[in-house]
Amino acid sequence: MNICVFLSAADLDERYTRPAREFAELLGKAGHTLVWGGSNVGLMKVVADGVQEAGGRLLGVSVEFLAAKARPGADEMVIAADLAERKRLLLEKADAVVIMVGGTGTLDEATEILELKKHGRTDKPVVLLNTAGFYDGLQQQFRRMDAEGFLPRPLAELMFFAEEPAAALAHLEESLSAG
Repeated sequence: MNICVFLSAADLDERYTRPAREFAELLGKAGHTLVWGGSNVGLMKVVADGVQEAGGRLLGVSVEFLAAKARPGADEMVIAADLAERKRLLLEKADAVVIMVGGTGTLDEATEILELKKHGRTDKPVVLLNTAGFYDGLQQQFRRMDAEGFLPRPLAELMFFAEEPAAALAHLEESLSAG
């Protein structure tokens, strides 16, 4: 399975890197392919290292202005012209999506896949991995949107919230084996 991970390229502390590495090792040991932004820095590097060291494949989609930070030695690396093309290619190449801790770029990518799901343009499973409570506020906001009628589909159909890496991967594997 090709699993796209949206996440930060920042250097982060252990409360974020440990679960990210754990998820990456689970992904690699299960023989899955990581589809990610292609960067060899920060949390993106942590996840790519973990997947590769555990025997998984790396499929990166970088962008021209960040190409100097692209990971050497990836199994496949695509360089997109701009961020819009990068998002499109990441989603095209993925069977499922995991949203990990990140900043504005991660939120942009997350809302893009959720909009596509909301409008029935994709049925790929989406998991929000709420590491160390990072997305507690966002989770609360999504639940409010759902409860107050802002979402045309139930929130549970749009995404799954996981607190731990193993639960995130288990949900994806169950979703894709059932579909």
